[in-house]
Amino acid sequence: MKPSGFAYFTLVTVLQVIQKSSEFLSRKGVENPRLQVELLLSHHLKLPRMALYLNFERILTSPELDTLREFVRRRGEREPLQHITGTTSFCGYEVEVNRHVLVPRPETELLAEAGWKLQGLNPALDQLNEGHPYASPPRVLDFGTGTACISIAIASKCPDILVDCVDISQEALAVAERNINRHGLGTRVRLVHSDGFSAIKAGEKYDLIISNPPYISSAEILTLDAEVKDHDPLLALDGGADGLFFYRQLAERAGDFLKPEGTMMLEFGDGQEKMVEDILRSQKWIVVEVCADYNHKPRFLIARKNETDPRT
Repeated sequence: MKPSGFAYFTLVTVLQVIQKSSEFLSRKGVENPRLQVELLLSHHLKLPRMALYLNFERILTSPELDTLREFVRRRGEREPLQHITGTTSFCGYEVEVNRHVLVPRPETELLAEAGWKLQGLNPALDQLNEGHPYASPPRVLDFGTGTACISIAIASKCPDILVDCVDISQEALAVAERNINRHGLGTRVRLVHSDGFSAIKAGEKYDLIISNPPYISSAEILTLDAEVKDHDPLLALDGGADGLFFYRQLAERAGDFLKPEGTMMLEFGDGQEKMVEDILRSQKWIVVEVCADYNHKPRFLIARKNETDPRT
Protein backbone atom coordinates (compact mmCIF):
# COMPACT_ATOMS: atom_id res chain seq x y z
CA MET A 1 0.00 0.00 0.00
CA LYS A 2 1.38 3.39 -1.03
CA PRO A 3 1.50 6.08 1.63
CA SER A 4 -1.05 8.85 1.26
CA GLY A 5 0.32 11.83 -0.63
CA PHE A 6 3.30 9.83 -1.85
CA ALA A 7 2.64 9.01 -5.49
CA TYR A 8 4.85 8.60 -8.52
CA PHE A 9 4.28 9.15 -12.22
CA THR A 10 4.35 6.21 -14.65
CA LEU A 11 7.82 7.21 -15.85
CA VAL A 12 9.78 8.67 -12.99
CA THR A 13 13.19 10.24 -13.11
CA VAL A 14 15.72 10.42 -10.29
CA LEU A 15 15.01 14.14 -9.93
CA GLN A 16 11.24 13.58 -9.66
CA VAL A 17 11.79 10.91 -7.02
CA ILE A 18 13.97 13.26 -5.00
CA GLN A 19 11.41 16.07 -5.22
CA LYS A 20 8.30 14.00 -4.46
CA SER A 21 9.95 11.97 -1.70
CA SER A 22 11.44 15.07 -0.10
CA GLU A 23 7.99 16.67 0.05
CA PHE A 24 6.60 13.52 1.64
CA LEU A 25 9.30 13.32 4.32
CA SER A 26 8.99 17.04 5.00
CA ARG A 27 5.29 16.60 5.75
CA LYS A 28 6.23 13.77 8.10
CA GLY A 29 8.54 16.07 10.05
CA VAL A 30 11.79 14.36 9.06
CA GLU A 31 14.78 16.69 9.27
CA ASN A 32 16.83 17.34 6.13
CA PRO A 33 14.33 15.47 3.94
CA ARG A 34 16.14 15.96 0.63
CA LEU A 35 19.42 14.70 2.07
CA GLN A 36 17.62 11.68 3.51
CA VAL A 37 16.11 10.82 0.12
CA GLU A 38 19.41 11.28 -1.66
CA LEU A 39 21.13 8.96 0.79
CA LEU A 40 18.41 6.33 0.35
CA LEU A 41 18.65 6.62 -3.43
CA SER A 42 22.42 6.48 -3.33
CA HIS A 43 22.28 3.31 -1.25
CA HIS A 44 19.60 1.66 -3.37
CA LEU A 45 21.13 2.53 -6.75
CA LYS A 46 24.68 1.87 -5.50
CA LEU A 47 25.83 5.27 -6.68
CA PRO A 48 27.86 7.90 -4.84
CA ARG A 49 25.47 10.58 -3.67
CA MET A 50 27.06 13.23 -5.87
CA ALA A 51 26.57 10.96 -8.90
CA LEU A 52 22.82 11.36 -8.52
CA TYR A 53 23.22 14.91 -9.83
CA LEU A 54 24.63 13.50 -13.06
CA ASN A 55 21.70 11.10 -13.35
CA PHE A 56 18.71 13.38 -12.75
CA GLU A 57 17.07 12.28 -16.00
CA ARG A 58 17.54 8.57 -15.42
CA ILE A 59 14.23 6.66 -15.44
CA LEU A 60 13.80 4.31 -12.51
CA THR A 61 12.48 0.81 -13.12
CA SER A 62 9.34 -0.43 -11.40
CA PRO A 63 11.30 -2.69 -8.97
CA GLU A 64 13.57 0.24 -8.10
CA LEU A 65 10.54 2.43 -7.42
CA ASP A 66 8.82 -0.22 -5.32
CA THR A 67 11.88 -0.64 -3.10
CA LEU A 68 12.37 3.09 -2.79
CA ARG A 69 8.70 3.62 -1.88
CA GLU A 70 9.16 1.17 0.98
CA PHE A 71 12.38 2.87 2.11
CA VAL A 72 10.75 6.29 2.14
CA ARG A 73 7.65 4.96 3.91
CA ARG A 74 9.84 3.50 6.66
CA ARG A 75 11.82 6.72 6.95
CA GLY A 76 8.56 8.66 7.17
CA GLU A 77 7.63 6.49 10.15
CA ARG A 78 10.89 7.67 11.74
CA GLU A 79 12.85 4.47 11.35
CA PRO A 80 16.50 5.54 11.38
CA LEU A 81 18.14 5.87 7.99
CA GLN A 82 20.94 3.58 9.15
CA HIS A 83 18.49 0.79 9.97
CA ILE A 84 17.01 1.04 6.48
CA THR A 85 20.37 0.95 4.72
CA GLY A 86 21.75 -1.55 7.24
CA THR A 87 25.10 0.18 7.70
CA THR A 88 26.73 3.40 8.79
CA SER A 89 30.20 4.90 8.66
CA PHE A 90 32.27 5.33 11.81
CA CYS A 91 35.71 6.93 11.55
CA GLY A 92 35.63 5.93 7.88
CA TYR A 93 34.87 2.25 8.61
CA GLU A 94 31.56 0.77 7.49
CA VAL A 95 29.70 -1.08 10.24
CA GLU A 96 26.44 -2.99 10.26
CA VAL A 97 23.66 -1.61 12.43
CA ASN A 98 20.20 -2.88 13.32
CA ARG A 99 17.66 -2.71 16.15
CA HIS A 100 19.96 -4.69 18.46
CA VAL A 101 22.69 -2.03 18.62
CA LEU A 102 22.96 1.70 19.18
CA VAL A 103 23.57 3.65 15.98
CA PRO A 104 27.03 5.21 16.55
CA ARG A 105 26.92 8.99 16.99
CA PRO A 106 29.47 11.29 15.33
CA GLU A 107 30.65 12.52 18.75
CA THR A 108 31.82 9.01 19.63
CA GLU A 109 34.31 9.19 16.77
CA LEU A 110 36.22 11.72 18.88
CA LEU A 111 36.36 9.21 21.75
CA ALA A 112 37.73 6.52 19.42
CA GLU A 113 40.28 8.94 18.00
CA ALA A 114 41.50 9.82 21.49
CA GLY A 115 41.86 6.07 22.09
CA TRP A 116 44.03 5.31 19.10
CA LYS A 117 46.20 8.37 19.76
CA LEU A 118 46.90 7.34 23.35
CA GLN A 119 50.62 7.42 24.09
CA GLY A 120 52.05 3.92 24.16
CA LEU A 121 49.10 2.42 22.31
CA ASN A 122 50.09 3.55 18.83
CA PRO A 123 53.87 3.78 18.32
CA ALA A 124 53.40 5.45 14.93
CA LEU A 125 52.09 8.46 16.85
CA ASP A 126 54.38 8.09 19.85
CA GLN A 127 57.98 9.17 19.34
CA LEU A 128 59.05 7.52 22.59
CA ASN A 129 58.03 4.11 21.33
CA GLU A 130 58.65 4.54 17.61
CA GLY A 131 60.88 1.83 16.28
CA HIS A 132 60.83 -0.15 19.52
CA PRO A 133 58.81 -3.37 19.71
CA TYR A 134 56.41 -3.88 22.59
CA ALA A 135 57.39 -6.29 25.35
CA SER A 136 53.80 -7.51 24.98
CA PRO A 137 50.97 -6.20 22.78
CA PRO A 138 48.96 -3.34 24.33
CA ARG A 139 45.48 -4.40 25.38
CA VAL A 140 42.19 -2.52 25.23
CA LEU A 141 38.85 -3.27 26.87
CA ASP A 142 35.81 -1.86 25.05
CA PHE A 143 33.11 -1.85 27.72
CA GLY A 144 29.59 -2.06 26.24
CA THR A 145 30.85 -2.51 22.71
CA GLY A 146 27.56 -2.57 20.75
CA THR A 147 28.54 -2.55 17.08
CA ALA A 148 32.24 -2.80 18.06
CA CYS A 149 32.77 0.44 16.14
CA ILE A 150 35.21 1.85 18.71
CA SER A 151 37.21 -1.37 18.76
CA ILE A 152 37.32 -1.55 14.97
CA ALA A 153 38.59 2.01 14.68
CA ILE A 154 41.27 1.59 17.35
CA ALA A 155 42.41 -1.86 16.21
CA SER A 156 42.62 -0.68 12.60
CA LYS A 157 44.71 2.34 13.55
CA CYS A 158 46.91 0.42 16.02
CA PRO A 159 47.88 -2.83 14.26
CA ASP A 160 49.72 -4.36 17.24
CA ILE A 161 47.02 -4.13 19.90
CA LEU A 162 44.59 -6.72 21.22
CA VAL A 163 41.01 -5.73 22.09
CA ASP A 164 38.36 -7.38 24.24
CA CYS A 165 34.81 -6.29 23.39
CA VAL A 166 32.39 -6.70 26.30
CA ASP A 167 28.60 -6.56 26.05
CA ILE A 168 25.68 -8.03 27.96
CA SER A 169 23.62 -8.47 24.77
CA GLN A 170 24.17 -11.63 22.74
CA GLU A 171 22.36 -9.99 19.83
CA ALA A 172 24.71 -7.02 19.93
CA LEU A 173 27.73 -9.33 20.05
CA ALA A 174 26.46 -11.12 16.93
CA VAL A 175 26.42 -7.78 15.11
CA ALA A 176 29.85 -6.93 16.54
CA GLU A 177 31.25 -10.24 15.31
CA ARG A 178 30.10 -9.59 11.76
CA ASN A 179 31.59 -6.09 11.87
CA ILE A 180 34.90 -7.34 13.22
CA ASN A 181 35.10 -10.01 10.52
CA ARG A 182 34.11 -7.47 7.85
CA HIS A 183 37.33 -5.60 8.64
CA GLY A 184 39.53 -8.66 9.06
CA LEU A 185 40.17 -8.11 12.76
CA GLY A 186 39.01 -11.45 14.12
CA THR A 187 42.49 -12.50 15.24
CA ARG A 188 43.02 -9.39 17.39
CA VAL A 189 39.54 -8.45 18.59
CA ARG A 190 37.82 -10.86 20.96
CA LEU A 191 34.17 -10.87 22.01
CA VAL A 192 33.21 -11.39 25.65
CA HIS A 193 29.62 -11.92 26.75
CA SER A 194 29.54 -10.30 30.17
CA ASP A 195 27.30 -8.40 32.56
CA GLY A 196 29.72 -5.62 33.39
CA PHE A 197 33.04 -7.07 34.50
CA SER A 198 31.57 -10.38 35.70
CA ALA A 199 33.07 -12.51 32.90
CA ILE A 200 36.47 -10.79 32.84
CA LYS A 201 39.01 -13.10 34.46
CA ALA A 202 40.71 -11.90 37.62
CA GLY A 203 44.22 -10.77 36.80
CA GLU A 204 43.41 -9.51 33.31
CA LYS A 205 45.10 -6.13 32.82
CA TYR A 206 44.50 -3.53 30.13
CA ASP A 207 46.35 -0.45 28.94
CA LEU A 208 43.07 1.25 28.05
CA ILE A 209 39.46 0.80 29.13
CA ILE A 210 37.17 2.78 26.86
CA SER A 211 33.39 3.07 26.97
CA ASN A 212 30.35 4.91 25.72
CA PRO A 213 27.98 3.42 28.30
CA PRO A 214 24.21 3.90 28.55
CA TYR A 215 23.71 7.29 30.20
CA ILE A 216 20.02 8.21 29.75
CA SER A 217 17.95 8.14 32.92
CA SER A 218 15.13 5.58 32.85
CA ALA A 219 12.39 8.24 33.03
CA GLU A 220 13.98 10.40 30.34
CA ILE A 221 13.88 7.61 27.76
CA LEU A 222 10.15 8.15 27.24
CA THR A 223 10.81 11.76 26.21
CA LEU A 224 13.41 10.95 23.55
CA ASP A 225 12.83 11.40 19.85
CA ALA A 226 10.92 8.53 18.25
CA GLU A 227 13.92 7.57 16.14
CA VAL A 228 15.81 6.80 19.34
CA LYS A 229 13.25 5.51 21.84
CA ASP A 230 11.37 3.35 19.32
CA HIS A 231 14.38 1.90 17.50
CA ASP A 232 17.55 1.93 19.62
CA PRO A 233 17.76 -0.98 22.09
CA LEU A 234 16.75 -0.11 25.65
CA LEU A 235 19.87 -1.85 27.00
CA ALA A 236 22.04 0.63 25.12
CA LEU A 237 20.14 3.66 26.42
CA ASP A 238 19.07 3.03 30.01
CA GLY A 239 21.63 4.24 32.53
CA GLY A 240 19.42 3.65 35.55
CA ALA A 241 17.39 6.02 37.69
CA ASP A 242 19.82 8.93 37.30
CA GLY A 243 21.68 7.79 34.17
CA LEU A 244 24.88 7.20 36.13
CA PHE A 245 24.69 3.50 37.02
CA PHE A 246 27.48 2.41 34.69
CA TYR A 247 29.82 5.22 35.71
CA ARG A 248 29.60 4.01 39.30
CA GLN A 249 30.30 0.47 38.15
CA LEU A 250 33.29 1.58 36.08
CA ALA A 251 34.64 3.78 38.87
CA GLU A 252 34.42 0.90 41.35
CA ARG A 253 35.65 -1.98 39.19
CA ALA A 254 37.69 -0.74 36.22
CA GLY A 255 40.79 0.01 38.29
CA ASP A 256 41.13 -3.72 39.09
CA PHE A 257 41.66 -4.41 35.39
CA LEU A 258 44.02 -1.58 34.47
CA LYS A 259 47.78 -1.86 34.25
CA PRO A 260 49.78 0.62 36.35
CA GLU A 261 49.38 4.03 34.69
CA GLY A 262 46.61 2.59 32.54
CA THR A 263 43.98 4.93 31.15
CA MET A 264 40.18 5.01 31.12
CA MET A 265 38.15 7.07 28.63
CA LEU A 266 34.42 7.57 29.11
CA GLU A 267 31.79 9.34 27.04
CA PHE A 268 28.88 10.96 28.91
CA GLY A 269 25.67 12.86 28.23
CA ASP A 270 24.85 16.55 28.23
CA GLY A 271 25.25 18.10 31.67
CA GLN A 272 26.77 14.97 33.26
CA GLU A 273 30.38 16.14 33.31
CA LYS A 274 30.63 17.17 36.97
CA MET A 275 28.61 14.22 38.27
CA VAL A 276 30.79 11.72 36.42
CA GLU A 277 33.95 13.47 37.62
CA ASP A 278 32.69 13.36 41.22
CA ILE A 279 31.92 9.64 40.95
CA LEU A 280 35.41 8.91 39.64
CA ARG A 281 37.20 11.05 42.21
CA SER A 282 35.26 9.37 45.02
CA GLN A 283 36.95 6.13 43.90
CA LYS A 284 40.44 7.67 43.74
CA TRP A 285 40.60 8.39 40.03
CA ILE A 286 42.41 11.42 38.64
CA VAL A 287 40.49 13.12 35.83
CA VAL A 288 43.30 14.07 33.47
CA GLU A 289 41.25 15.87 30.82
CA VAL A 290 37.68 16.62 29.80
CA CYS A 291 37.22 16.82 26.03
CA ALA A 292 34.54 18.62 24.03
CA ASP A 293 32.48 17.41 21.07
CA TYR A 294 31.87 19.11 17.72
CA ASN A 295 29.43 21.50 19.41
CA HIS A 296 32.02 22.47 22.03
CA LYS A 297 30.11 20.66 24.79
CA PRO A 298 31.94 18.46 27.31
CA ARG A 299 31.52 14.94 25.94
CA PHE A 300 34.16 12.55 27.27
CA LEU A 301 36.92 12.41 29.83
CA ILE A 302 40.28 10.77 30.30
CA ALA A 303 41.12 9.38 33.75
CA ARG A 304 43.81 7.42 35.53
CA LYS A 305 43.73 5.51 38.79
CA ASN A 306 45.95 6.82 41.58
CA GLU A 307 45.65 5.30 45.03
CA THR A 308 47.62 8.21 46.51
CA ASP A 309 45.65 11.03 44.85
CA PRO A 310 45.89 13.85 47.47
CA ARG A 311 42.47 15.19 46.45
CA THR A 312 40.79 12.08 47.86
